Amino acid sequence: MSEHSQIKLGFGLYRHMLNKEHYDFAVQCGATHAVVHLVDYFNTGVQAGDNHQPVGDLHGGWGFAGGTPEQDWSVESLIVLKKELNEHGLEFEAIENFDPAHWHDVLLDGPKREAQLEHLKQIIRNVGAAGIPIFGYNFSLAGVSGRHSFNDSRGNAETLGMRGIDEINTTPVPNGMVWNMIYDRNAPDGVLPPIEHEELWRRLDLFLKELVPVAEEAGVRLAAHPDDPPLSHVRGQPRLVYQPDMYQRLLDIAPSHHNALEFCLGTLSEMTDGDIYEICDRYTRQGNVAYIHFRNVQGKVPYYKETFIDEGQIDMHRIIDILKKNEFNGVLIPDHTPKMSCDAPWHAGMAFAMGYMKSMLNNKR
Repeated sequence: MSEHSQIKLGFGLYRHMLNKEHYDFAVQCGATHAVVHLVDYFNTGVQAGDNHQPVGDLHGGWGFAGGTPEQDWSVESLIVLKKELNEHGLEFEAIENFDPAHWHDVLLDGPKREAQLEHLKQIIRNVGAAGIPIFGYNFSLAGVSGRHSFNDSRGNAETLGMRGIDEINTTPVPNGMVWNMIYDRNAPDGVLPPIEHEELWRRLDLFLKELVPVAEEAGVRLAAHPDDPPLSHVRGQPRLVYQPDMYQRLLDIAPSHHNALEFCLGTLSEMTDGDIYEICDRYTRQGNVAYIHFRNVQGKVPYYKETFIDEGQIDMHRIIDILKKNEFNGVLIPDHTPKMSCDAPWHAGMAFAMGYMKSMLNNKR
């Protein structure tokens, strides 16, 4: 592994965690980079103010879209946030996720699609002008939906997972909701009509062919997250990347260094097809991985649970060996991890994960 291909450690920080306390905590754990969520998932609903990955409920999803002030997506605000992170010892590596308020009709092929595409282009230009190299996204109608919180990780730790297909997975998405967030509180009664997989791929094709040239000019890598949970359908809507080879189809739509992958090891390992080590080797060898959600799981959809980094079905040491072999020089983030039984459950779980990751990276085996 060359001097210039050093793997980096980062933290994913939700909007309400963009403060000195969490910056210092990240650096204390050994992180040097930050992946920032500007979308406010926690402004309403059952998980308001939480630090864990949102789960949401059947009717309200994660909460209301559009909770982040528009000004926060401007060049000026992004530069201020970058400077704040830098002053606390963190590099601003990526923003993760568009706000559904900004692109619901891009996803749904609605009447505001063209105007919203132009707005997304401006966001990418702003991100590039602020010197932020990556923008992660998840092109999905149902979004991250259908998981539950259980106390069945090691030592009864609270974690996320699925125990089969249930009411959430089979209840159609209501009108006014997309990506598991409500964008229109006054939507008429009813549900999203079902569409075929090929129609969703057509919408993605339009999105990438519009956005990738702008990303190239702006110097920003668009990074696609696989579908979580990786089922063929969730809430009556098709999924795009629910098997590993589907990532290649996404890349082939707009071949470019700026059409890349937000590579989630846990989600990929939950898929019913593929070998996680071959998948990791293939896409990192191609140079198509922008950054990695470095987390472990046990099981396959629709029966799986997220685990501590050292107890799941993925040999994380083997993954590190593959990344070093292929000279991956991006950022690994824990993404999310089981909560630990103490006064700071999220912090303890993340500190354990980061300590384990740092130890693996320093292992010269």
